[in-house]
Amino acid sequence: MPIIVTPYVPTYITVHLGTPDSDAENVTVSFLDYIKNVASSEVYPTWHVSALRANILAQVSFALNRVYTEFYPSQGYDFNITASTAYDQKFIKGRNIFESVSTLVDALFTSYLRRPGFAEPLAASFCNGTTSTCDGLSQWGSEHLAQEGYNSVEILQHYYGENLEIVNNAPIQNIQYSYPGVPLRLGDVSPYVRIAQIMANQIAAAYPAIPKIWDVNGVFDAATEDAVREIQHIFNLTVDGIIGKSTWYMMVHLYTGILRLSELVSQGQTYFQLGFTYEEAIYYGQQGEAVSLLQYLLSILSEFYLTIPFLTIDGIFGDETLAAVKALQQDAGLEQTGVVNEETWNVIVDRFLGIDQTVLSNPDFFPYQSPSGETVEPETLQEYLATTPGQFPGFPLVLGSTDSDQERSNP
Repeated sequence: MPIIVTPYVPTYITVHLGTPDSDAENVTVSFLDYIKNVASSEVYPTWHVSALRANILAQVSFALNRVYTEFYPSQGYDFNITASTAYDQKFIKGRNIFESVSTLVDALFTSYLRRPGFAEPLAASFCNGTTSTCDGLSQWGSEHLAQEGYNSVEILQHYYGENLEIVNNAPIQNIQYSYPGVPLRLGDVSPYVRIAQIMANQIAAAYPAIPKIWDVNGVFDAATEDAVREIQHIFNLTVDGIIGKSTWYMMVHLYTGILRLSELVSQGQTYFQLGFTYEEAIYYGQQGEAVSLLQYLLSILSEFYLTIPFLTIDGIFGDETLAAVKALQQDAGLEQTGVVNEETWNVIVDRFLGIDQTVLSNPDFFPYQSPSGETVEPETLQEYLATTPGQFPGFPLVLGSTDSDQERSNP
């Protein structure tokens, strides 16, 4: 009987009190206290208990997804999550905790959401539902549903779909490392090599120049070395064919991006219905469907053009969207106005359609459902981990190092 490798609740989590690149303080708190702080900062204690439970489960799941995928450590940061609502969820150092919220969190902080067949906690996005909207839970909407008689599960299914599972009683343990501790190189044989091979193949789905590893067997052979060298070449790492810490975390970062890309692609059905014909300029401060479509297209591009920053799809043309538009304009040699005129729009759409035609819609490259509707069932890293004996404690993709010597691996 194989041992199922599952996510865990970290005893402590390190929070960056600002946006990722800001010069802000890091604070390390217990995960329990972190969720109590977030819940007290994000929702009202007077809300119906069903709404509170639904919101807390979404908050736990979102945070654990950041932990599980090593979202920030894989980019070289020395923290696990930020306190910026533009990127993560609100955390206020030293704030008071509501008693009703505290009691609920005590009962729920080891429970999280996931999709059937996947190990990773759901990246359960949410927004307040009034000043911002998103493809996730509406906080005020959850309260309205609770007042209508919905229970917490029904609220969650309303926003995240019925294909949703709640995992209870996740184990609590100290931070572990996904990096095997020693570099992997030609001739090595280990479960870590097989994990690296699976990650490399997923990365190759989005970057076809990277050669596929056809024998995913845990043996670091010449094909594996060739794939590693190409990854290192593309992302400006030392090209030596050895998976050291920087290369490992770059691969984790890229693999996590592919998972995020799969979520974006699954949203494509909605945005494709809006059409790509240029209507009028889109500019800072604007809100609505046109902005959401723009953000969707730029989010896809950000996974292929490293100069374009990741942004949240919330239908509001704010600072994040402005930065992404200017980055796209700079990359395309256009005037960096931040206004999406017809010329800028055409560049965005042309680049997106090129990616969709060559990657997202090609089952040989992209193992997820594309906006054009095709589905391919891949052997994902999670599927492997869920059916393989637990030979490597410290994996799956879990909370990474916060030690000072971790190299920043993004180019």
